[in-house]
Amino acid sequence: MPKNPVVACYIADFLKKEQLHVYRQITGLKEVTPQVFTHRRENPLYFPFHIRRLTVLPKPRTRWLRRFIHRQILGEPWQIYRWELRRWILELTRVEAKVLHIYFGHVAPQFIPLMKAWPHPVVVSFHGADAGIDATKPRHAARMREVFALAARILCRSESLATDVVRLGCLPEKVCVQRTAIPLDDWPFQGRAAPADGAWTIVQSCRFIDKKGLDLTIAAFADVLRRFPNASLTLIGDGPMKPALEAQIASLGIGARVRFTGFIYEDAVKREMAAAHLFVHPSRTTEEGDREGVPNAMLEAMATGLPVVATRHGGIPEAVTDGASGLLVPENDAPGLAAAIARVLGDEELRHRLAGGARRSIEDGFDRAAQIRRLEALYKSLMPASSAAI
Repeated sequence: MPKNPVVACYIADFLKKEQLHVYRQITGLKEVTPQVFTHRRENPLYFPFHIRRLTVLPKPRTRWLRRFIHRQILGEPWQIYRWELRRWILELTRVEAKVLHIYFGHVAPQFIPLMKAWPHPVVVSFHGADAGIDATKPRHAARMREVFALAARILCRSESLATDVVRLGCLPEKVCVQRTAIPLDDWPFQGRAAPADGAWTIVQSCRFIDKKGLDLTIAAFADVLRRFPNASLTLIGDGPMKPALEAQIASLGIGARVRFTGFIYEDAVKREMAAAHLFVHPSRTTEEGDREGVPNAMLEAMATGLPVVATRHGGIPEAVTDGASGLLVPENDAPGLAAAIARVLGDEELRHRLAGGARRSIEDGFDRAAQIRRLEALYKSLMPASSAAI
């Protein structure tokens, strides 16, 4: 049987718990064989992967010093050493890779020497923060323009990000929108009835960082409780903002109505979604330029028909059409968020309309199988005809 051509995929840490979307993309490939390259293997029980298809590269002993000098003193991205370049070319040749896919955009400048030396195409993915943080620093911007010139294709998970990378200097013809999508069979639609006792459950699932707007969710929820006193808020996830969020909840006196689950695995997330009546995600752009592509947890919620209230931010409006598949409010508008939540909870016809619209939005634009076919077609279009047909 002919073997599939190999696509090498670099992810610095394979994989962080919040990177399920990357795992879904790589493991969904059927017509090409992914060979993962990483510097650190993480969460192998959560993200199993065949050891023969995984290469863990050594880290230079002076990596920390190199990063410090380049980031703190020179103010520019660092690049791989010559011996690392030789190792990369040796390993890519060993696995007969025809394309290299680098996740994520902000690490791509490290590989400029490889992009110049390796004779095959390189693809770079942008997912959100990697198109914003440090983007305006002159030396970072110059290195990124070099990446754009050397890369065969730049993949962006939203139209909004695609606009950003063009603004940063990438030729529009090199940019492709490649959604990180949802396996629809794993997230089936389910109807939700209004609770007879008014015990509405509102949920947000994300990493606890500034751009997710969790403080806005809590402030809005405290307002919503005045009209729906039996409502509860479930916060799924963990992260550096948790102590501040706990302090905010305590100051508002709503601790009895808010529950933290901590980080939980996919099956448990599904159960929490099934028990909920509304999903919120008030994303915002941080002072450092960190922002969303399209939040994966929001897409999962929408696939199940869970009504969504979110913000006009990043790629969110590409998934959520205001009034049809969810409600959208401005960034950093806690009163507006509270009003939208109350509107959904108080209007049965609206909830049903948003539920059906949410599922249709995911089916039409965020189906994993369709997005994988697009990605494989792109890979093959970059390969010599003899390689793509192996």
